[in-house]
Amino acid sequence: MALPLVLVHAVPTWLMRTFPHPATNFVVFVFFWPVLLTMKYVVLPLHSRDVRAAEYRADAGAVLAGHAQGLRDMLERRRSFETGRSGWDEAVCATHPASELRLDRLEALTPAAADGVVAAPVTAEGLFGRPGAVASPRAMLVAGALALACAFGGILLGVTQWALFRPAQAVDGYFSALADHDARAALELLTPDARSAAGDVDRLAALVEAKGYQPPGDVDVLSVDRDGDEATAKVEFTLAGQRVPAELSLRREESATLGLFHGWRLVGGPVTLGVPGGQTGLTVNGVPVETPPEGDTLALLPGVYTVGGQSTVLAETPAQAVAVVPGMDSAGQVRLEPVLAPGAREAAEAEVRRHLDACAAQKVAAPAGCPFRYYNGSAVKKIAWKITEYPRIAVELTGPATARVSTPYDAQGSVLATGTTDGYFGATPFSDDDSFGVDGVLSVVDGKITFLPSGE
Repeated sequence: MALPLVLVHAVPTWLMRTFPHPATNFVVFVFFWPVLLTMKYVVLPLHSRDVRAAEYRADAGAVLAGHAQGLRDMLERRRSFETGRSGWDEAVCATHPASELRLDRLEALTPAAADGVVAAPVTAEGLFGRPGAVASPRAMLVAGALALACAFGGILLGVTQWALFRPAQAVDGYFSALADHDARAALELLTPDARSAAGDVDRLAALVEAKGYQPPGDVDVLSVDRDGDEATAKVEFTLAGQRVPAELSLRREESATLGLFHGWRLVGGPVTLGVPGGQTGLTVNGVPVETPPEGDTLALLPGVYTVGGQSTVLAETPAQAVAVVPGMDSAGQVRLEPVLAPGAREAAEAEVRRHLDACAAQKVAAPAGCPFRYYNGSAVKKIAWKITEYPRIAVELTGPATARVSTPYDAQGSVLATGTTDGYFGATPFSDDDSFGVDGVLSVVDGKITFLPSGE
């Protein structure tokens, strides 16, 4: 089992032995420190312990073969060449026991005769013990403990994978992030390709964090069908007051958490919503959204969004609720149609009347910018205007801040012109009643409705 590690360990040891320089040792350690430390403090101590035990057994075999005296003489001679053993390498990692320890073990195996009594002969049974069970009770206990530890570890890993790294957990986390108005946390549960389709993440986060955003509620994961690294979750949730079913596709991550657990990510990305261009004051959930003249598309996460437009004293744009369901290719195109604001018609009529009153106050035959005039071929010496009936107007919005004003054919007003003309016979009085209508444009200036007649 340790052979691959030993083979890798041979590379740095060969380099440090062939090029014995502090700089070389430092570079080798930087690149191979996991292997070097594992071998020195784990593998080598375990291996050395096993080899030393085997050497003690070999000494016992020499005693059994009748070479105890020769082995003792060899160890006595070798002991004179040994140095003291200190440090980790000499004391722990050494593969051969010290000669002094081997002599002590040898003395225990060959006790000398005392008081003329010959010691019992050395036998294989006395050296190595009688044949017995395959495993001792202690070994069985250790093996059982290891088996229980492995079983418990396997169960723990399985429970962890099931509780934290299953497809349903990713779905629950996705909808929980939406319920918390946390768009960034929801995007983290998407695949990288789906996450890149979100576009402006800061804008999306602002739209989801706004109070106008309504996340899916009462989410129920009905079933999860898994096929290898792919899964499909069927869910049902409440959106805009209705129960909505949906299917979510998931994919298992290639990377693993802690090298053991593979999480799941949702494949479907945000849903696009088309918004009109050139809309001043366009808002989504109360957040201003700037759009180019040709329009734009917004990437939105599941939920209900309120899209509104510009509102003025002349017109207001009713807000539209847009429901975004997972799995949709697109949420469509928003069309914002302004309508007259409450009281705008009355203010427009008052503005038109003010303009007409200013026209009637002019003492000329052809008031500038006015819809009526007097002309009969004679020079007007004196003239006065009196509006006897104001025309009714029709207001047609051309935008949130502009409107077209006109008078229907059957809603004309009337004006009375009185005065004198300077003719051949002197001053001649006249009185002329005529009908008229208005035509112009309403606009909002400094928060007030103003009327500008056509031609000006």
